[in-house]
Amino acid sequence: MFTETPSHPLRKTSFPDSFVPLRGSPQDCLDCARGERVGFAFDYAYQPIVDVVRRTVFAHEALVRGPDGEGAASVLAQVNDQNRYSFDQACRVKAIKGAKELGIQEPISINFLPNAIYKPEVCIRTTLEAARVHGFPLDRIIFEVTEGERIEDGPWFASILREYKRCGFKTAIDDFGAGYAGLKLLSDFQPDLVKIDMDLIRGVDVNPARQAIVRSLVSLCRDMAITLIAEGVETPAERDFLMDQGIELMQGYLFARPAFRAIAEVPTERYR
Repeated sequence: MFTETPSHPLRKTSFPDSFVPLRGSPQDCLDCARGERVGFAFDYAYQPIVDVVRRTVFAHEALVRGPDGEGAASVLAQVNDQNRYSFDQACRVKAIKGAKELGIQEPISINFLPNAIYKPEVCIRTTLEAARVHGFPLDRIIFEVTEGERIEDGPWFASILREYKRCGFKTAIDDFGAGYAGLKLLSDFQPDLVKIDMDLIRGVDVNPARQAIVRSLVSLCRDMAITLIAEGVETPAERDFLMDQGIELMQGYLFARPAFRAIAEVPTERYR
């Protein structure tokens, strides 16, 4: 599990004993990386998640983009019930491949579609194979799912996250405080990371209600040994309030915008 003040290099995680590579899987990974199984092209931008205390990059979130850098909506509009599974698999492979080619040394965070998964131990094999092919350590891969994703079967969804964790991946709940699952999801499964939704962060330095919610989340996650990330941080005042509450990991335009097919630079003056 990530600690709230990560100071040691991430150890490499070996592949689980139960992992059996898919036949022809290197080619499968190449096909997924090209998007050939999906039927349309897409790529990735990477946005840093920073440690404001150590003034370093903690991880990079892989954000889907069109083949020429178009917004995510242009890609997601092409996802349907017929290609949802293939798209989810292709996203994982392309994000890992792109991070390796860019020379990213920190963890990468990949969004996944829980409703595209029918059996976690099977659906995860392509990801395991992609990590092996591209030499990317499993414990540098974070799978995050948005709280806004409507999950009809909470225990089943929790079983997916537990399987990911068993295989050596990190797990995160994105947009916490914005959607349907909320505290019920935390009661079913405790992820390594929780990302506070940007709507709770916006203007938090001057909004007493949001301040109270953030303080409660800090206390809750501390008790549950979950690391908090504040996303959507845009102003020094927001950053300073969050730091004063003990939140050390942040993401947002204040530090860097997503970089298309590149590693974003974080200006040193953006840290307090």
